[in-house]
Amino acid sequence: MTQTHMAREVAEIPAAAARFLAQSGTAVQDAATAMQRLDPGLIVTVARGSSDHAATYLKYAVELLAGVPVASVGPSVASIYGRPLRLNGAVCVGISQSGQSPDIVEMMRAGRSGGALSVAITNFADSPMGAASDHCLPLLAGVEQSVAATKTFVVSVLAGLTLLAEWRQDDSLRRAITDLPDALEKALHLDWSPLAARLSRANSAYVLGRGPAFAIANECALKLKETCGLHAESYSAAEVLHGPAAIVQAQFPVLALGVEDAALPHVIATAERLAAQGADVFLTGAAAKGVTQLPLVPDLHPLVAPLVLATAFYSFVEGLARRRGFDPDTPPHLRKVTETV
Repeated sequence: MTQTHMAREVAEIPAAAARFLAQSGTAVQDAATAMQRLDPGLIVTVARGSSDHAATYLKYAVELLAGVPVASVGPSVASIYGRPLRLNGAVCVGISQSGQSPDIVEMMRAGRSGGALSVAITNFADSPMGAASDHCLPLLAGVEQSVAATKTFVVSVLAGLTLLAEWRQDDSLRRAITDLPDALEKALHLDWSPLAARLSRANSAYVLGRGPAFAIANECALKLKETCGLHAESYSAAEVLHGPAAIVQAQFPVLALGVEDAALPHVIATAERLAAQGADVFLTGAAAKGVTQLPLVPDLHPLVAPLVLATAFYSFVEGLARRRGFDPDTPPHLRKVTETV
């Protein structure tokens, strides 16, 4: 079978990450210096789709490392409702693969007009969003032809993490980021075939995570929908117990994303509880009673480990889509650039 665009682009993730680190350092440093001067008490994010999952990842990373609250703002507040926001002393981070969606661009303009320091994360530095912002971090990921964003998602998160590391001058995170391309390469070769065998015949599934891994759970559920035609929902491994667990019965498939961080014991406990209800639970990061363990790349910084898991998932889900009879490059009713208002 001819290799899909998605498969090629997933394979390019380690090189795309290395290219960003090699070539976007000056742009990152300029934005980080501006954030140091501002010393923001709030960061707001503007994004949709996979880019919004990257923003959620950044939210957890910033709050855990810097202790600064991060909130997502709805683009329609500016684009449809025309309501200005008071953002003096804040940083407004926009994330968009194309940088073209009118509502995202308008919210970035509004954020800047409202007093925020604005930072665009996009694959196209000359895009309208880049032009509307004080600083732009170009992803340099290259052309992404598959509708499903993969390498641009990973490098978007990487851009946010790199900005965070330089803003806070955190040497531990800096080292982890330097080593990230090698970890991403290892993730491409992990064997998740037991999960593929289960989901090849599934109609629905849950994907669970905590902290930054919750952002990856959101991304995994979206990719299962758009590339595999599978109704997947993402939840915090805590929130799933507040109602959604009620429909988890015999052989209900659950993917729990555990990484080596403070939340792992809680993710394990949730995985074991759902397995006891009869679910087919697959867990990364640890062994658990009644649960199938999936491999991961070990011994990673907790703020980069979930991003490495995303790369493993992308490699897995591209094959799952073909196994289920779908073309992952061309999901029905979708296109690459979604220009919402």
